[in-house]
Amino acid sequence: MAANSGTRWRIIALMAILSASTLIIIGQLVRWQILEHGTFLALAEAEHQAEVIIRPRRGAIYDRNGFLLAADAFQYEVSASPTMINDPYATADRLFPLLGMSRDETLAALTSEAPWVPLSRGVPQPLGETILEWDITGIQVEPRPKRVYPAGTLAAHLLGFVNDNDNGFYGVEGYYDAMLHGTPGLRQGERDPFGSSIPTGLGRYVPPRDGKSLGLTIDRTAQYVVEQELADAIARYQAEGGTVIVLDPKTGAIVAMASWPAYDPNHFIEADQRLFPDPAVSEQYEPGSVFKVITLAAGLDSGVITPDTTIYDGGVIEVGGRTIYNWDRQPHGTVNMTTVLAKSLNVGASQVAVMLGKERFYTYVRRFGFGHITEVDLDSEGPGTLKMPGDPDWHESDLGTNSFGQGIAVTPLQMAVAVAAIANDGLLMKPYVVQQIIEGDRIRSVRPTVVRRAVLAQTARTLTNMMVVAVEQETKLAQVPGYRVAGKTGTAQIPVPGGYHPTLTVASFVGYLPADDPAFVILVVIHKPQTSPWGSQVAAPVFARIAQRLVTLFDVPPDDIRLAASQRAGESANQEMAAADSPTR
Repeated sequence: MAANSGTRWRIIALMAILSASTLIIIGQLVRWQILEHGTFLALAEAEHQAEVIIRPRRGAIYDRNGFLLAADAFQYEVSASPTMINDPYATADRLFPLLGMSRDETLAALTSEAPWVPLSRGVPQPLGETILEWDITGIQVEPRPKRVYPAGTLAAHLLGFVNDNDNGFYGVEGYYDAMLHGTPGLRQGERDPFGSSIPTGLGRYVPPRDGKSLGLTIDRTAQYVVEQELADAIARYQAEGGTVIVLDPKTGAIVAMASWPAYDPNHFIEADQRLFPDPAVSEQYEPGSVFKVITLAAGLDSGVITPDTTIYDGGVIEVGGRTIYNWDRQPHGTVNMTTVLAKSLNVGASQVAVMLGKERFYTYVRRFGFGHITEVDLDSEGPGTLKMPGDPDWHESDLGTNSFGQGIAVTPLQMAVAVAAIANDGLLMKPYVVQQIIEGDRIRSVRPTVVRRAVLAQTARTLTNMMVVAVEQETKLAQVPGYRVAGKTGTAQIPVPGGYHPTLTVASFVGYLPADDPAFVILVVIHKPQTSPWGSQVAAPVFARIAQRLVTLFDVPPDDIRLAASQRAGESANQEMAAADSPTR
C-alpha cells in the first residue's frame, strides 16, 4: 500500500513538472510569436542585412595655376576569413609577395582559428587591384583613400594634413575640413550565411557626395622660391627659425607663405607635433621697429605730424615713469619725421605717440587690425596680444614702448596685412588663401574683401615716400636694382622672465615694390640669428633676394620701363582727347 502511495506521488510530481514546463514553453512561444515578435523579426533580418558606409572622396587642393598640391590616392586594406579559405598554403604563396609580409607570417594568419584576421592596411593601389582581380574566397580587399602631397614639404604649414580617419588638421585642410570631406554614402542589402552580398537581394543605395576641391592663391613656384631663400637664410645666419609672407596688397591674396622648420605632411605621424601649428598665423612675437610704420601712419593721418615736422632727440625720453632710449643709445639732435623713420629712433616714435595721446594712438592700432584675428581662412589663427588703456595690466609707459613695437605681440600675418594697407592706399584687406571652390563643373570664385580704411590714401602715399627714403638712406641691403623699395627694418628683443634677453633678437624687414604701384608686400622674420642681431643685416638681404626673384617670375617691369610706358599711354590718351575736342571742318 505504501509502495502504491509513493508511486502515485512520483506520478503527480512528474505531471506537475511536465505541466510547468509546458506552461513555460507556451509562455515563451507567446512572447516570441506575439509579444516580442517584431523585435525578434528585426534581429533575424539584421543577421541577413549588410550595411556599408561609403566614404566620399576628399576634394583636391591646387595652386593658382592648377598644379596639384594635395589629393586622395587609393591604397587597399587586405584581410582574411581563415575558415573560408580552401587552400591556405597556395593562397599564402600567392599573397605574401604583394602584402610585404613573409610567407610564414601570411600562412600563420591564414591558418588562424580566428574568424577574421587583418593582413595589411597599406597595400599600394596596383597590387591591391591585382589581389581584387584574383577573387580568392575568404580574402577581403577594401579600398582605403590616403591623402598624398605630391610636393612633399612644400607649403606644409599652409596645407596642414589629414589623418587616417579623413579628418583635416591645421592650415587649409583643417579650416575647410567639412567642405573637403564631402558627405558619406550608404549601401544596404541582403547577405548570405558567409557574409557576402546577394546581388539579387533587396537593398538601398545612397551614393556618396565627394568633397569640393579648392584652388589657392598660392603660386607653387613663388612658394618654392620663398622656402628656398628662407632655409638658406636660417643656415647662413645660424638662426633658430623664421617666417616669410608674400601678399598681394591690392587683394589680400597670399601669394606665398612659409615657415622653417617644416615637416612632410605625407609622414606627419613621424614629425614633431610642435611643428604642426603654422607660425605665420599662430605664433606671436614683439615686432620691434617695423611697428614705427604704424605709429607714423597714425601721426600723419591725424594731422599731428608731417614728414617735415621736427623734434629734438636727446637720446632718451621718459614716458609714464619709464626711461626709453634709442637703439644706439645716442642723441640725434633736431630731426624731422623722415629721419625718425630712416634712423629708427625710439625717442622720436615715442614723442609721436605722446602727441597722439592714448585714445588716438590705440584707435589707429586697432584700425590696422592688431589685437584680433585677421580672419584668414587658415586653421588655428591667433589674435596676438594688445593691452589697451583701461586694462588692468596696461600702464602709461606702454604708450611709449608700444610706439616702437615693444610690449605688444603680433602674428607675422597681422604685421604683413597692416603694412599691406599702407601699400594699398590705406585700405585694409582681409587676407585669404582660397580663391576658387570647385564642385564638378561649377567653380565659385572668392572675391577680395575690404575690411576698412585704416588711413587716408594721401597719408599712405606720403608714408610710402618716407619709407622709400628710409631704405635708400639706411637699408641699402634691401634695395632691388631697377625698383624703388618702400620698407622698414625691425630688431626686437625677446621677452624672458624679468625683462628681455640680453643678446637674442627677432630680426625682421617688411617692404613692398614697386613703391608707387606695389605688386608684392614681403615680410621676413628671422628668429634668434647668431651672426648678427640686426634686421638691416639679416632680414633685409633676404627680402631683396626674394623680391628680385619674384619680379622676374611675375614679369614686373623695372620702374623706368614701367613709368615710360605709362607716360606714353598718357600722352596718347591726351592726343586722342585733343583730337576729339578739335572742331570738324
